[in-house]
Amino acid sequence: MNPLFRSGSRFITAGTCLGIVLGGASALRAQSASSTSDDKLNQLEQQNKDLQKRLDALEAMARKEGLIEGGPPAKKAVSALSDVTLSGFVTTSFFHDSTEPPASIGHESPGYLWNRINDSFSLNFVELTLASPKVERSGDKFDVGYSISLIAGQDAPFVNTSSGVIGFEFVREAYIDMNLPIGTGLDVRAGELVSLLNYESGFGGAYNNNFSQGNQWFLTGNPPDEGIQLGYTLNDWLDVKFRVQNGLFAGPIDNNISKTFMGAIDIKPTDKLWLNLIGFGGREDAIFVQSVWGASLLGGWQATDKLGFGTELDYWRFENPAGSLAVTSGSAPAGESPVWSTGLWASYDFTKQVGLALRADFLSDKNGVDATSLGDGAPLGFLNPPGTGQDLSSLTLTLNYKPIPNLKLQPEIRLDHTSWSGGFVAGKQYRVIVGAGASYLF
Repeated sequence: MNPLFRSGSRFITAGTCLGIVLGGASALRAQSASSTSDDKLNQLEQQNKDLQKRLDALEAMARKEGLIEGGPPAKKAVSALSDVTLSGFVTTSFFHDSTEPPASIGHESPGYLWNRINDSFSLNFVELTLASPKVERSGDKFDVGYSISLIAGQDAPFVNTSSGVIGFEFVREAYIDMNLPIGTGLDVRAGELVSLLNYESGFGGAYNNNFSQGNQWFLTGNPPDEGIQLGYTLNDWLDVKFRVQNGLFAGPIDNNISKTFMGAIDIKPTDKLWLNLIGFGGREDAIFVQSVWGASLLGGWQATDKLGFGTELDYWRFENPAGSLAVTSGSAPAGESPVWSTGLWASYDFTKQVGLALRADFLSDKNGVDATSLGDGAPLGFLNPPGTGQDLSSLTLTLNYKPIPNLKLQPEIRLDHTSWSGGFVAGKQYRVIVGAGASYLF
């Protein structure tokens, strides 16, 4: 409202109120002086009642306009922004690969996340999350919210939606979250959803105890995909999830009429122990696989306040019939090919500022359908051709130092081995990767 108009309104309103009061008082004196009869007194009483009604109406109007105190609070210019939670992190790092990948492969370390380029200062992540207040799980009322996660940086193509799709380059996750008042509350999420698979988070060292990512996260995991998910809590230690999505690797836009189905049973028998049982399957029609099916077991145990353990077991079955796209393009051998992996994590916090984390993982791809080269520009840059299998093993030790709550420093050393004689680089089957990463969370 214009300040001059607002000020003028106050004078007008105040003057009106004063005029009515003075006018009423004058009428009261005149009537009392001329007559004291009962009918005159009744008339004056009625006039006073009318006057009170007018005063009440004027006062209510003044409160509504904010001319006097006690009215309703002024409306916010953009009320929606007051309910938005903004959070995120920035991650940067520097690492050295003992195999010293040559310029012919872009100095990239095959199969390694997060520092692809050897001896290079890297801006790994810039992540922003916008979210509504958390949706209340209830069987009594409907509730709705949303969450949006955007990532830029060197590692964005590995954690985001398919970066080749225009409009999705920076989108990691974006969905509507609804609570339907059915039973204890049915959770419905629709949009671009991150995977239910894997023990490690795709946010890397900012969220994980190790800075680099294990082999399982990429090779027996999947990127975000468009779909819908139903979740239901049966009791305080058991809930279930069921999801239908475009595909395991399709991303935001499907390439066929088939869908991938995924289900999870989440068990938490105590506040220190949890287990997730996950099953999935569907047709992909991708360049490297026609159909894929599998199952995973994830678990964690907080043994003490300082000591924690985690595990992941995966079994995948890739199916590529003769004549399928993957076979005719030379990207995969014909037939059924199993891939399995296992991982163990241990962490210990010496203090609130200092902790140590150890990861050991192993992956077997004997038929060469998963951890293989798909040519220039392939995600992880392995050198072994499709159909040539390899086993990958890795041992990683990370120091976690938090000088202040928002800053996380992670010096790390990692030993990798491949069973393929061609090695990671020029016949080198072993490599040591050492360096440090830093993350600021807000």
